[in-house]
Amino acid sequence: MNTSRRQFLSQLGLATAGIGLASFDALAARPAAKFTFDISLAEFSFASELFSGKMANMDFPARAKNDYGITILEYVSGFFNSKHTDAAYMKELKQRCDDLGMKNHLIMVDGENLTALDNAARQKAVEAHYPWVDAAKFLGCTAIRVNLGDAMAMLSGKKEEGTPDQLATAAVDGYGKLLEYAGKAGMNVIVENHFGVSTDPDWLVGVMKQLNAKNKGLLPDFGNFCAERSKPETLDIKGFMATKCVKEHDKYEGVRKMMPYAKGISAKTHQFDTNGNDPDTDFIKIFKIIKDSGWNNGIVGIEYEGGLMRDMGGDATKPTNDEGIRQTKALLEKVLVELG
Repeated sequence: MNTSRRQFLSQLGLATAGIGLASFDALAARPAAKFTFDISLAEFSFASELFSGKMANMDFPARAKNDYGITILEYVSGFFNSKHTDAAYMKELKQRCDDLGMKNHLIMVDGENLTALDNAARQKAVEAHYPWVDAAKFLGCTAIRVNLGDAMAMLSGKKEEGTPDQLATAAVDGYGKLLEYAGKAGMNVIVENHFGVSTDPDWLVGVMKQLNAKNKGLLPDFGNFCAERSKPETLDIKGFMATKCVKEHDKYEGVRKMMPYAKGISAKTHQFDTNGNDPDTDFIKIFKIIKDSGWNNGIVGIEYEGGLMRDMGGDATKPTNDEGIRQTKALLEKVLVELG
């Protein structure tokens, strides 16, 4: 190699290195991405009004937009009153959303048991969720939220049948089949820590690790880590509202463990102190965990349950639905200011 060529290559190498260092310096100087999220409204925040007939599912979009300035919606399957397969009903609901400029985010589906140990019952449960995937797709949602566990057993104070390992095997099968169906529609199917064994974040993560589907995910809920409640005196909403949690997983550790699979956050509240903070959940602490996980630019849903406890549980110390939604929104806005 002659001298001039050697000098040229040497200079080229230095120049390339210089570019690399310059790029590295530029990246190092670039500020970290601002922590932010959009706020959605979960329909269950109006549960007492919807159960009593004072409000209808069709009213939800306008109520969210006009009363609270929220344009992202999270529906609840039960409030459709089985009209999710009614083409005319669904067309009208979608048109109302389009006219208001709403974004339909997900439908929370409380259906048949996807972790049933009986093969036929589990397959029936899987297929019962198919119409909800179709309904969510029609509305423009990105996901449905499902349960992995026996909701009826939990609500009646009974324990689920089967060991955690047996239920995990059933969940991988049932949930996995539903993921396959939803994947063809481009829909996510996300699991909330909700009832029974699904309140255990380690169990949920264990199920997630056994599935390869890209449309799987979790929806951490701040208020649903209670593994065992006292038995209700009456099998109705008031009876369940009066039960006490006797065994609970740590919510902060639970959220931390669930975050690698999170495709949304459910910010559940029940009451507030004189400073507008939630005495049950330290929002700054829990959102610091969420921020540190690397989760960003997602959707956080307001799910206020205190109104249900007030109107149907008889607890007059809880704020009304309207007050609770507004206070939860203010609390999330405070988080954005302090951690954004």
